Amino acid sequence: MTVKVALVTGAGSGIGRSVAIALGAQGYSLVLAGRRQQALKQTAAQIDASNTLCVPTDVRDQESVEQLFMRIQEAHNRLDLLFNNAGVNTGEVLFQDLTYEQWQEVINTNLNGAFLCAHQAFRMMKDQRPQGGRIINNGSISAQVPRPNSAPYTASKHAITGLTKSMALDGRQYQIACGQIDIGNASSHMTSKMNQGVPQADGSVAVEPTMNVDHVAEAVVYMANLPLEANVLTLTVMATNMPFVGRG
Repeated sequence: MTVKVALVTGAGSGIGRSVAIALGAQGYSLVLAGRRQQALKQTAAQIDASNTLCVPTDVRDQESVEQLFMRIQEAHNRLDLLFNNAGVNTGEVLFQDLTYEQWQEVINTNLNGAFLCAHQAFRMMKDQRPQGGRIINNGSISAQVPRPNSAPYTASKHAITGLTKSMALDGRQYQIACGQIDIGNASSHMTSKMNQGVPQADGSVAVEPTMNVDHVAEAVVYMANLPLEANVLTLTVMATNMPFVGRG
């Protein structure tokens, strides 16, 4: 049986780490990308696979991403799955106080970084034999409904939805499936503030429920393991009682 090769970006912590571990348990050969080598090694140490490849990568930098895919080509000569996960947020910043540098940091990572990785993956999947593969973009429930004071993050995630749909269409002729997972309140460093309370649309501050990040990993594995003739275009997985449906 041919072992499938998966690339996970932002693999050094949180959702990326959990998904990488889950894919490793499914028998995937893993390539882990992120800015911190030590964090990638800590993720790799939790994966039951001897051929996990850790590649320090800045997804904002085109040359760094190209080097990442050269390493994948050299090591595996193909790529079956990209989980496009790397992302950042500014935290809560009033729109009028937002700096252009803060805007650029989020857009360069969440959108431009996702594009650079998807672009390289798409080209590899188109040219490899057997042809095809799957790209899963990490969106957010912010791709559907914004939180207060989150313009850069929300804009980047709305853009990811457009990117996902365009790639899903453009990939059809090459057996490349593209989908998006929108995640709400998975327990991670980025959502630790939920336990202290976060601003709501009505101006109040409320503690919000979170869910175990492993549920996200299970959802990604489900999407990843579908045959290429089937695709989950969008999937939302969220803490059941979080304010999302009907909020605001």
